[in-house]
Amino acid sequence: MTYTPPKVWTWDSESGGKFASINRPIAGATHDKDLLVGKHPLQLHSLATPNGVKVTVMLEELLAKGYAADYDAWFIDINEGDQFSSGFVDVNPNSKIPALFDKSTGVRVFESGAILLYLAEKFRAFLPRDIEGRTETLNWLFWLQGSAPYLGGGFGHFYAYAPEKFEYPINRFAMEAKRQLDVLNQQLEDNRYLAGDEYTIADMATAPWYGALVKGLVYDAAEFLDVESYENVNRWANDVFARPAFQRGKMVNRTWGEPHEQLRERHDAADFDGVPKK
Repeated sequence: MTYTPPKVWTWDSESGGKFASINRPIAGATHDKDLLVGKHPLQLHSLATPNGVKVTVMLEELLAKGYAADYDAWFIDINEGDQFSSGFVDVNPNSKIPALFDKSTGVRVFESGAILLYLAEKFRAFLPRDIEGRTETLNWLFWLQGSAPYLGGGFGHFYAYAPEKFEYPINRFAMEAKRQLDVLNQQLEDNRYLAGDEYTIADMATAPWYGALVKGLVYDAAEFLDVESYENVNRWANDVFARPAFQRGKMVNRTWGEPHEQLRERHDAADFDGVPKK
C-alpha cells in the first residue's frame, strides 16, 4: 500500500517498531530526577549500545595504559526513559547515551565521538600528536560518526527492527552498508588499524559498530550481507575484540546476553571480579 504523506505531519501515535517508545518529536526533560554521582572525577551515564561501548572501551584502554582515568559508569535504561530526566538533559540536551560529566573540570561532554576526542586530548593518548597522524585519525572518527547512522538507523532498523519489512529501504540501506564495509576493507588492506599502524580512538569508535557487524553480533544479518567476504575487516575486528580492555569495556552497562558478558554498572575495577566466568 502506497503511503501518501499529509500536508502537515502530526504526532498522532508512536511509530518506529521496537524502539517506538523512546522516539518523540520534541526535546527536553519529561520528569525531574537528578543523576547519581560517584567518587571518581569521570561520571559516565550510558548503556552498552555500540555508541556507549565506544566510551567504556576508551576508558578501560586508558586505565590499562596506566592513566588516571577511573570512572563511574551509571546505567541508563532508555526503554524506561532515564535519558529524559532533568539531570540527564542537563548533561546531554539531546537525550541520547552516552553522556559524560568530568567533575575535575566541570565540563559536560555529549556525543560519543566528542567524548572520545575529549578523553584523548585530556590524557594525550590514542590520538597521534603529529598533524598527519592526528588528521587521519579524525578522518576515520568522523567517517564513523557520519556512516554509522546509515548502518544502525538505516539498515539495522529496516532489516531487524521495523514492524514490517519493505524491499525498498532494506535494499537501499543494505547497499550502503556493503559500500561502507568495502571502504573499510580497502583501508585495512595495507593498514593494521584504521589510521595506520597505531591503535586509536578511530578503532575504538568503529569496532563496536562494524566489528560487531562482521562478527555476527548485531542484526542477525551476517549471511545476508556476506560479511565473511570482507577479510581485512574481519582480521581487524578479531584483533580489536581480542584486546583485554575492549573485552572489559563492552561488558559495562550491559544487562543482556550471557551472564559473563554483563556488568550493569562499574564503579571500581574490582567490579569485574564479580562477573561470572565464561
